[in-house]
Amino acid sequence: MWDTLRSPIKLLSSLQTHSSDKSYTYDRLYRNLYNPSLFMLAYQNIYASPGNMTKGSDGNTIDAMSLNRIEGIIARLKDESYQPKPSRRTYIPKKNGKKRPLGIPSFDDKLVQECVRLLLEVIYESSFAKTSHGFRPNHSCHTALSQVQVNFTGVKWFVEGDIKGFFDNIDHDVMIHILAERIKDERFLRLIRKFLKAGYLEDWVYHNTYSGTPQGGIISPILANIYLDKLDCFVEKLKAEFDLGAQRAIHPVSYKLAMKHGTLAKKLRNSNSEEERKILAEQLRAIEKERIHIPHADPFDEGFKRIQYVRYADDFLVGVIGSKEDAKEIKERIHAFLADTLKLELSDEKTLITHSAKRAHFLGYNIYVRRSKATKRNCKGYLRRNLSGTVCLELPSEVMRKKLMEYRAMDIKTTVYRKENWVAKARYALVDNDDLEILSQYNSEIRGFRNYYRIANNASHASSFGYIMQYSMFKTFAAKYRISMKDAIRKLRIGKNFGVHYLDKNGKTKTRMFYADGFARKSMQKTAGVDTLPNTVIYSGRTKLMDRLAARKCELCGKCGCDLEMHHVRKLKDLKGKSQWERLMITKNRKTIALCVDCHQKLHGGKLN
Repeated sequence: MWDTLRSPIKLLSSLQTHSSDKSYTYDRLYRNLYNPSLFMLAYQNIYASPGNMTKGSDGNTIDAMSLNRIEGIIARLKDESYQPKPSRRTYIPKKNGKKRPLGIPSFDDKLVQECVRLLLEVIYESSFAKTSHGFRPNHSCHTALSQVQVNFTGVKWFVEGDIKGFFDNIDHDVMIHILAERIKDERFLRLIRKFLKAGYLEDWVYHNTYSGTPQGGIISPILANIYLDKLDCFVEKLKAEFDLGAQRAIHPVSYKLAMKHGTLAKKLRNSNSEEERKILAEQLRAIEKERIHIPHADPFDEGFKRIQYVRYADDFLVGVIGSKEDAKEIKERIHAFLADTLKLELSDEKTLITHSAKRAHFLGYNIYVRRSKATKRNCKGYLRRNLSGTVCLELPSEVMRKKLMEYRAMDIKTTVYRKENWVAKARYALVDNDDLEILSQYNSEIRGFRNYYRIANNASHASSFGYIMQYSMFKTFAAKYRISMKDAIRKLRIGKNFGVHYLDKNGKTKTRMFYADGFARKSMQKTAGVDTLPNTVIYSGRTKLMDRLAARKCELCGKCGCDLEMHHVRKLKDLKGKSQWERLMITKNRKTIALCVDCHQKLHGGKLN
């Protein structure tokens, strides 16, 4: 049966052929959910996440995945008896001490949602605006910031946009209406609405969801992008209305000086008097110095206006070349569109109009436009203010401060002059970990911070973060071994750097060094930083998981022609190697093993050696 099914890659590719045509409608989309191979591709995409071993409201996890389980889901989809389970709500701590609600869907719902996501992605991805960067393949915060740095040159005003409680306030009727513009399959739309209305369980009390996307749902990001694509299209139309003029008019003073410079330069070329040439050369140098302080283009030219726009999820930034009144009008028009069309509200606290000489905030960076008078001669020998008008991405000191306080790696002591003094401190929560775990924890935190801010113009300022973290690590080791910090430094020193010796699984001694890659800025061109999302077009043929389940051979006892269930573990390192099945998983370096039903039942009953 499985060998006769249509390849999910061919299925998705076929749907994708019409995706760039926004007028094309999909009439028979739901039937694609009858293809078990599509579910196996979805299973392959999401199986590795440790969160799949967390029980949903139905008490089930990814464990015991089987072909029969998939066929049961498909049967319920065919007769439309499939009903998503309410997600189980829990709470995780936030940086400010409060708690953020987190929804945990059942795994069967995750699997169906991934299938739906695959279908929605091939339909909509190619039609999304280039200004959209959140939750998209080959896009990230860095690509959004790169677009700001390239396209926002010379803007005078920033409009910092933030949609209040976006993911919780998406209107379900509006969402379905937007989907119905391209998807004419009522069964598919009903399935989406079921997910939107599934609700959640908190302390075993059911709560309806009247707005918003499923918390923790796999389809939530793609639905959010489909919803806000309407905003992207609106801003694109607004830009077409607002943009004015081909280029700025030349500044009148700059024009006069240029004409005068050209006249004097011509006289200099034609003069044969050495004394006259000296006078003319001195006059030319004086004009060049004066021109440095005068912009070439008129910054107040009312005949030249521009809008630039970029969005990452529900955060967006608008750059305006125009007056402050123009920026206010643009803000109000976006506010009205969101309220009237998308039933959303801009946050008054976070939606600000900022002059480009000051700092706007976007994706954890400070953004401003340079007003520099620094000059550099071009290839023709003319002085140019090559930095003036360029966009600068800045790592804020406050971000470093908050992150270090969040890690509890630092204390702040105020001097008598009310100046903050950052002092590294030991992290006592780590002292019970082994040396390798402590070092790895610090390395991952430093590397994560450095990688995110590596494109900042002042990326080298992250060295302060690295310095505090390094001495916090020294103090943590000192607290662990009850020695002085000097002794801890001496203990960790390996050559010019610091590290930890440890034994690998084969009993060989290895060394892991402390982070020593520096904090120099990396240019955009050398930075590929994009979000890690599944790319459905790279797969060819059947997946390994599909082959293993379809083989109908138990990987432990060798029984053939039987129904199989895939056993999962959260982490491979949790296996102790005491049982045969554990040793087999460790040997093959897999977090999964395909077992017959008998072996799987014995495993969970503690009767399998």
